[in-house]
Amino acid sequence: MPGEIGEVTPMRRILIIQGHPDPVPARYCRALEAAYAEGAAAAGHSVERIDLARLDVPFLRSQVEFETSGVPPGLAGPAEAIQRAEHLVIIFPLWLGTMPALLKAFLEQVLRPGRAFAYREAATPQKLLTGRTARIVVTMGMPGWLFTLWYRAHGVKCLERNMLGFVGIRPTRRDVIGMVEQMGERKRLAWLARLREAGRRGE
Repeated sequence: MPGEIGEVTPMRRILIIQGHPDPVPARYCRALEAAYAEGAAAAGHSVERIDLARLDVPFLRSQVEFETSGVPPGLAGPAEAIQRAEHLVIIFPLWLGTMPALLKAFLEQVLRPGRAFAYREAATPQKLLTGRTARIVVTMGMPGWLFTLWYRAHGVKCLERNMLGFVGIRPTRRDVIGMVEQMGERKRLAWLARLREAGRRGE
């Protein structure tokens, strides 16, 4: 099992995508990002980080634009970082049941035909990002169990299956962190420790 004494964790190229649109450092999503990066770097993994709040992410407005315009120059670096990565960590707050529009717009821009998947005569496109794995870390105001059981985690499952899985990124681990506004210090620190350990393992 991962984490057993004497286990050697293979070094990985990890990309952390911070999907919170607010650049304020006090956001809990940013503390979670820092904890994961700290654990990964301490274990010797290669770590790159993308902060979407500091990028200009234009919205796509047509299928023709999606298929022919190419990745915008300002997102070329992040798109290449995804190509280099072996493991992606995507961190974001739940907004209206799903990811913020900024994160969705970013993924639409960088997961382009010819880069993340390829059209072919078969019913399903060819997945071009196979061999990569992902971890999704999502924070929310509601209890995590309510989102998972009552709402069936639809907003996160869409990201896992319809976007990441569509281009070949799997398996996907998931951390659902609920009640962040009411969370006590002990629990906040416990989640940070959990993300730090996940980083150490490269998971």
